[in-house]
Amino acid sequence: MNLKTKALTKSIWAFHVSAGSCNNCDIEILDCLTPRFDIERFGIQLIGSVRHADVLLITGAMNRKSVPLMKRIYEQAPKPVFVVAVGICACSQNMFKDSYNVCEPLDKILPVDVYIPGCPPKPEAIISGIVKMVNKFKDKNK
Repeated sequence: MNLKTKALTKSIWAFHVSAGSCNNCDIEILDCLTPRFDIERFGIQLIGSVRHADVLLITGAMNRKSVPLMKRIYEQAPKPVFVVAVGICACSQNMFKDSYNVCEPLDKILPVDVYIPGCPPKPEAIISGIVKMVNKFKDKNK
């Protein structure tokens, strides 16, 4: 395991992107930062710039206006970057599937590495999904 791989498994910087969600998933992501769940004890930290991100946490169903923005955000992130679909809307569009403004699922636009279903997913599920992503990253780089 090289130095960069080791660093990414110990300190993960996540950038949160809302693609038009109802804010329930956003609230649960922020709930992960509270002292009750304290996601920072695992080395995971929300950051304000996509140019420093290791992980993109994406919530909401992809609508026509968010698709070009999402592609641009993904291109700006340093590689390797992992995409995590948080919530059932980001995973499968759920009730917005046949809406006039929703175009295609997130995995048709960006390569999704981890799916965290739920409406909204609990903080425990979000933490579990990110831990699975870290394990996937370790297995990939052995």
